[in-house]
Amino acid sequence: MGPGVQGSERSVVTIGVFDGVHRGHQQVISRAVTVARERGLRAVAIMFDPHPVEVVRPGSHPARLTTPSHRSELVAGLGVDTVSVEEFTPELARMSPAEFAQSVLADRLRAAAVVVGDNFTFGHRAAGDTGTLAALGEKYDFIVEALPLLDGISSTRVRERLMAGDVEGAAADLGRPHRVEGVVVRGYQRGRQLGFPTANVETPPRTAIPADGVYAGWLQCVPVANLPTLYEGERWPAAISVGTNPTFEGVPRTVEAYALDRDDLELYGVHVAVDFAARLRGNTRFDSIEALVAQIHADVEQARRLTRHSG
Repeated sequence: MGPGVQGSERSVVTIGVFDGVHRGHQQVISRAVTVARERGLRAVAIMFDPHPVEVVRPGSHPARLTTPSHRSELVAGLGVDTVSVEEFTPELARMSPAEFAQSVLADRLRAAAVVVGDNFTFGHRAAGDTGTLAALGEKYDFIVEALPLLDGISSTRVRERLMAGDVEGAAADLGRPHRVEGVVVRGYQRGRQLGFPTANVETPPRTAIPADGVYAGWLQCVPVANLPTLYEGERWPAAISVGTNPTFEGVPRTVEAYALDRDDLELYGVHVAVDFAARLRGNTRFDSIEALVAQIHADVEQARRLTRHSG
């Protein structure tokens, strides 16, 4: 495990992938912060990237709900003193539960307490569970709190809801709208030609993108190192299209967001975030451009209503 967090001060540690930082994760992390405050210690969150299953079974990485930077931002917002995104390596995967507890939790992080979900596993072949962790805590002088899953919420369930286009259900589990990030690239510019210029968002591989369809949500610029930062602090209601656009054949799957009533935005090369609020409809092939434009007008009006008093 890399250098990351270390020091002489004891800490309260929470550890996991935390992809999505959903409400179950939030409960665990917030409890770690509370315990740290009660004991006068620092709260440390260790997050793994890539997902451990990608290291153990290459090619099996689940769709990513949050980018590492957004994940760190969300966790820090819960009051954690130190957030560290750690590379999950083959060497780490080969550690036994006892080796992990000694070298990482006891020696490196000097854990006084460890707070995890009750489905937490660790060590080679996930051989250790929360019972194992508690027993090792007695040996290495840290207590363990294992919190039950909140309302059955899991990153897997959030992914399943997104695959079904249920962005409202996903938002209920996340405690906020699901977000997709990427850089705006030049597309076919058909939206501009139709009077609705869209930001064509090139997302990183394995991004969890909702099912094909049309959605209401928001578009905003997100500062990222080495990329231009424009329109800082602005967030626009948006109509969002996901899919291959069946009216125009041969188009690859895309995420495109039209900031309502804005045709003056210069977003090429800018890193943006698209937040999904509600699904409006599935994708449909239209017999004419006129029919498509009429439907887009209806989508825009519905998106305007849905985002007016929320977000």
